[in-house]
Amino acid sequence: MGSQGRSGPPGNGGPGEGEGGEARKLQEGRVARGKRRKGKGKGKAGAGQGGRGSGAEGKPGPRKAKEAAQPAAEAGVRAGPAEGVERGGSVEEGARSLVQGDEGRAGARDKAQVRDDGKEAWRVRTGRREDTRPGRAQRRGSQAWGGLAGTGAAMAAAAEEEAAARPPAARPTAGSALWRLPEELLLLICSYLDMRALGRLAQVCRWLRRFTSCDLLWRRIARASLNSGFTRLGTDLMTSVPVKERVKVSQNWRLGRCREGVLLKWRCRQMPWMQLEDDSLYVSQANFILAYQFRPDGASLNRRPLGVFAGHDEDVCHFVLANSHIISAGGDGKIGIHKTHSTFTVKYSAHEQEVNCVDCKGGIIVSGSRDRTAKVWPLASGRLGQCLHTIQTEDRVWSIAISPLLSGQLMTHLGSDFPPGAGVLDVMYESPSTLLSCGYDTYVRYWDLRTSARKCVMEWEEPHDSTLYCLQTDGNHLLATGSSYYGVVRLWDRRQRACLHAFPLTSTPLSSPVYCLRFTTTHLYAALSYNLHVLDFRNP
Repeated sequence: MGSQGRSGPPGNGGPGEGEGGEARKLQEGRVARGKRRKGKGKGKAGAGQGGRGSGAEGKPGPRKAKEAAQPAAEAGVRAGPAEGVERGGSVEEGARSLVQGDEGRAGARDKAQVRDDGKEAWRVRTGRREDTRPGRAQRRGSQAWGGLAGTGAAMAAAAEEEAAARPPAARPTAGSALWRLPEELLLLICSYLDMRALGRLAQVCRWLRRFTSCDLLWRRIARASLNSGFTRLGTDLMTSVPVKERVKVSQNWRLGRCREGVLLKWRCRQMPWMQLEDDSLYVSQANFILAYQFRPDGASLNRRPLGVFAGHDEDVCHFVLANSHIISAGGDGKIGIHKTHSTFTVKYSAHEQEVNCVDCKGGIIVSGSRDRTAKVWPLASGRLGQCLHTIQTEDRVWSIAISPLLSGQLMTHLGSDFPPGAGVLDVMYESPSTLLSCGYDTYVRYWDLRTSARKCVMEWEEPHDSTLYCLQTDGNHLLATGSSYYGVVRLWDRRQRACLHAFPLTSTPLSSPVYCLRFTTTHLYAALSYNLHVLDFRNP
C-alpha cells in the first residue's frame, strides 16, 4: 500500500494515501491545534465576562472576547493560511486553509480561483466585523467630547482657528444672474437693503454670508443705530470691531436687553467718580484713585488694582485723564497731578474751599470750587501751581468743561431764565459749538452756540422729577443719565422726547444717586454710593 501511495501522481492532493495523505494529516493536525488554542481563548474570555461555558464549547457572549481573539486572527490572515492556523486563527480561517491545502495541487488555475474566493470571503467577513467597530469609536469620541465640554474657551478658540483655516466660500455659479454681477455693483444694490433684508440674504449661502458682512453695507445702518461707535459726523470710533457685530449689539441697547452685575463694593458710603481708558477703569474711593484692568469679557475686573494714586487729605471729588496724567480735585482745596505709569505725584493749593470739578485739555487745567471761582492752571512741569487766570462767579461751581477751541477766555453764559437753584451738575462738549448739560432742575439740555447761547436747542425732562447727577453720550443718538433717587439709569434716544428705558439699580433701604456713569459699545458702568454696577448689553 505504501508503494501504491508512492505511485500515485504527485501534486494532485487527492483523498488517497502516500505523500498527499501525509500532508493532509499534517494539515489536519495543525487545524486541530488551532481549534484548541482558539477554544481556550474563547473559554477564558467567556468565563471572565460571564460567558456560558469554557474552552472550545464556550459561547461567544461578550464583545471583549471577540476583540481579544481578533489580533491573532488578523495576524494569521496576513501571514498566510497555514501560519494563520498555527498562530491561533479563527475556525473559519482554519477551514479555509484546509480547503486551500486540499485543492492546492489540483492546478494553478484552481489554486488561483481558491485564493480569490478566500480573499472575497475575508472581505465579506471583515466588513461584517468592522460594522460593529464604529459604535465603539463613536462611544470613545463621545467620551472625548465630554472631556472637552468643560473647556468652552479652548473649544471656541479651536473653532475660530478652524474657520480661519477654512478656504473662503466660492462664488455661486448657478442661480440668479444677479450674483454674477461685479462686486462693486452688488455692493451698490445691497446698500439699499435694510438690516432684516441683509440678515436674510446672508442665510442663502456661504459666499453671500461673507459678502453681506462687509462693513460698507452696514455703515449706513450703524450710523442710524444707537451706540454703534459712529459719531454724528460719521467718524468711526471702533475701527477694530466689525460694523455688523456692533449693529447686533445696538439692538440690545434699543430694546433694553442687558444683564446686570456688581463690579466693586465699598464698606462705607462714598461719592465716587470714574473714567475709562482702553481696557482700564479708574475709580475714586475716599482720598484714593484706583486703577483696575478689565477682563476680556468686559463685565468683570481683576481684583488686584494696577495702581493706587494718593495725595489728598480729604475725599477726591472729581478727576480726569489727560496726556498720561491724572488730574484730581479734592475736598481739601488742592489739585493733584499723577502720572499713570509711575509714582510721580504733585499737589498744590488751588482754592480756599473744596474743589468740586476739574478739566484738562491742551496742557491747560481749569478748576471750579465752592468758593465761587474758576481758575486756569498750566500743566507744564516747570509751572505747576501758577494760576494763569481767575474767573469770579455768582454761585458755587459744580461742573466745568474746556471747549475744544481752547480760546482761553469766557465767551458767554448759558441760559437766561433758569429758576433759583437750577445748578448744573454735569456738562460735556460734543463739538466746539455743541454741548450737553444736566442738573438740579431735572432737565437735560442740548445747546448749540451757533444759534443761541440763551436758549437751548432741545431738552428732555426726567419723568420722576429727580435731580440728574451725570450724563454721557455716544456722540450720535444715545444719551444716558443718572438720577438721584434709587440709582436709576435712563437711556434716551435723542430723536425722541420720551425716555427709552430705565434701570433702577438700588432698592429702598440702599437708595443712592448715580454719581457717575460711563459706557462703551457693549457695557454701561454706573458708580453709586455703595457699589459699582455694570450693565452687559453684549451678553444679555
